Amino acid sequence: MATAKKTIALIGAPIEEGSGRRGAAMGPAALRIAGIDTTLAELGYTVVDEGDLRPLPARDLANHSRANNLQMVAAFARALDASVHEAARAGRVPIILGGDHALSMGSVSGMARHAAEIGKPLFVLWLDAHADFNSPETSPSGNMHGMPVAFFCGQAEFAPILPADRPMVDPKNVFQVGIRSVDERERVEIAEHGVNVYDMRAVDETGMARIMHEIIDTVRHADGLLHVSFDVDFLDPEIAPGVGTTVPGGGTFREAHLIMEMLCDSGLVASLDLVELNPFLDDRGKSARILVELTASLFGRRILDRPTRSA
Repeated sequence: MATAKKTIALIGAPIEEGSGRRGAAMGPAALRIAGIDTTLAELGYTVVDEGDLRPLPARDLANHSRANNLQMVAAFARALDASVHEAARAGRVPIILGGDHALSMGSVSGMARHAAEIGKPLFVLWLDAHADFNSPETSPSGNMHGMPVAFFCGQAEFAPILPADRPMVDPKNVFQVGIRSVDERERVEIAEHGVNVYDMRAVDETGMARIMHEIIDTVRHADGLLHVSFDVDFLDPEIAPGVGTTVPGGGTFREAHLIMEMLCDSGLVASLDLVELNPFLDDRGKSARILVELTASLFGRRILDRPTRSA
């Protein structure tokens, strides 16, 4: 980042049970094969690979007819909440290697706990084709990778996955960029709770740079921490085909790099999810390599040094 370089903790989350499709469990291995650890080390970071989480199903929870694979998703949420919180509290930058997007139920919750402990608000930048603001009551499929935003905002408390008194993320502190697939009930929930959504029309009309300046300025003025959650399907599937929920018309290669470069310059990013990579659907590791390249941009790889923009 723009400030002194911290130690990075890589945390593998080979979860695919939230997506309803197999393959995302291979994502952490693909990112390691693509060289995420060596790439970050070459940028001057100390990288600690904490391996993959392998939790047992949460047998204390009853099966839920509208929350598929609840016990396994909850187990990962609990394990990630603990691991991410511990890494952040130790002064490391957690990078969660996924795995489907249900993992953010745990990663964001762990960062929310850390932010509350140091007295800062947590903001979330959600780079995704989907809003993921469903609950079991609203989800058309019951797949829990469509529920994490509602969960960490406290709007999907249907089972004791994590303590009900945990710190939540204010929906108004969530910025969703690249959205182009929203369920009917989700559209209502997002509006009612004040989630900030920049869909692809907004990107086309406004431009990515202006959107990112608005987000970065908001986080900086609030003296907040920023968690970035990057779903492969943010990108157009022609660029990154290795994802199970492709939606045409996504972000371009340069738009994605611009986001990461501007975030790097801001120095605000405290943690990162890389999610929904499905190597079984990929083209010879293309999507994994792109994710590693984008991560490198976020952590300081640049074309030329640029003057710092004042707040």
